[in-house]
Amino acid sequence: MITLSDIESAAERIAPFIRHTPLVPATALREPVTDARLWLKLECLQPTGSFKVRGATNRLLTTPVEQLRNGIVTASGGNHGLATARAASVAGVPANIFVPRSITPAKLDKLARWGAQVHVVGDVWDEANEQALVFAAEHQAAYFHPFADPAVVAGQGTLGLEILQALPDIDVILVAIGGGGLISGIATALKALKPSVRIIGIEPEGSPTLHACLQAQQVVRLPAVTTQVATMACGRTEERVFELARHAIEQVVLVSDAALLDAARWLWFEFGLAADLSGAAAIAALRSGKLALPAGLNVCALVCGAGQEGI
Repeated sequence: MITLSDIESAAERIAPFIRHTPLVPATALREPVTDARLWLKLECLQPTGSFKVRGATNRLLTTPVEQLRNGIVTASGGNHGLATARAASVAGVPANIFVPRSITPAKLDKLARWGAQVHVVGDVWDEANEQALVFAAEHQAAYFHPFADPAVVAGQGTLGLEILQALPDIDVILVAIGGGGLISGIATALKALKPSVRIIGIEPEGSPTLHACLQAQQVVRLPAVTTQVATMACGRTEERVFELARHAIEQVVLVSDAALLDAARWLWFEFGLAADLSGAAAIAALRSGKLALPAGLNVCALVCGAGQEGI
C-alpha cells in the first residue's frame, strides 16, 4: 500500500501546511500513570485539532486539480471531516462531510465554521460512509477515505518520522485506533527505521476493530459497534490497512468509554490539555491498568485529537 519513501515524500509535501507539534515529557505529575518515561506527542495542536490534517493534506496535494472541481466528500466521526473541510478550504472548493449521530456538538460546530456542508447519517461511521460514497458518485466529487487511502496513510505516517527525530531512543509507541490508518502509517515508518520499536494500539471495548481482525488473522466485520466515541467507531477496516498493521502491531489494548473519559480529564488536570476521547486513548490504556510498562522504557503516547475544556 505504502512504503517509507511514500511517507518521506509526504512529509516534504505537507510541511508548509501543518505544524511540527511538540513532544513533551510527562513529568511533575500529581497522578503518574506509568513507571516508564512517558512522552506526549501533542497532535491536538494541529490545524483543525488532530493528526488527520496530515493525511487529508497529502491527499489534497496528490490529487489532480480537475478531480477537485466538484468538491470533496468524506465520512468521518469528526476529526477527518475537519481535516477534509480544511483541505477543501485550501483548494477553494466545497466540502460535504457525512457524520454519524454520535458526533460531538463541538465538532459539528467546528465543521460549520470551516464552511463544510454537514450531513448527519446513521449511528456509526460505516453507515455515514455508505451515503458519502453515493453522494460522491452522483456529484462526481473527489472522495477522501479517512483510513484506507494510500495518500492518507502516508500522510499519517509522517508522525512516525517526527517522533523518531525527536526521540531516537523510543521503545514503545501507543496509538489510538479507529479504522487503522494512523497506526498503519506510523508502523510503516517506524519499523523501516527502527524495527525494535514496540507498537501498541488502543481501541474502545465497543469497537474492537483491529483486535478482532488480529484474533481472526483476517479482516472481519464487527457484529455491532457500541462505543459512543465517534472518532474511534468503525465496524470494519480495509484489507490493505490490515496487511500493513498485522505484523507490526504487538498488541491491541481494549478500554471502556468511561476510561477514555477519565483519561481526557486527567490530561486536562495534569497538563491543561483539552483532548477528545480518542486523543486520550493512550493515557486510558495506562491509567486503567490495562497496560503496564516497566521503568526505563521511553514511551510515546499520542494525544491525537483535541476536545473541549474539562471534557
